[in-house]
Amino acid sequence: MQTFDDQTRTELEAAAFRTLVAHLRERKDVQNIDLMNLSGFCRNCLSKWYVAAAEEKGLDVSYDDAREMVYGMPYSEWKAKHQTEATPEQLAKMKESHPG
Repeated sequence: MQTFDDQTRTELEAAAFRTLVAHLRERKDVQNIDLMNLSGFCRNCLSKWYVAAAEEKGLDVSYDDAREMVYGMPYSEWKAKHQTEATPEQLAKMKESHPG
């Protein structure tokens, strides 16, 4: 495995994160519950991780601001335009995969 200096590694990780966020913005058809059921994280998780990373740096980023960064629009707007009602199957899978 190739190793990189910290600066290069950080730049590569940041580029990968930006690509992931862009991909999720394009895939509005993929619901958060589907992401959670398949991978254990969703757009809201990314937003929370962004807030936590900012806090570690002593920066104040609100959850709403982080969500807007991930969703590409205010969450309420994304939810109204793109979020569908969860099916009984999706809810059952969520309960099974995330019992807490």
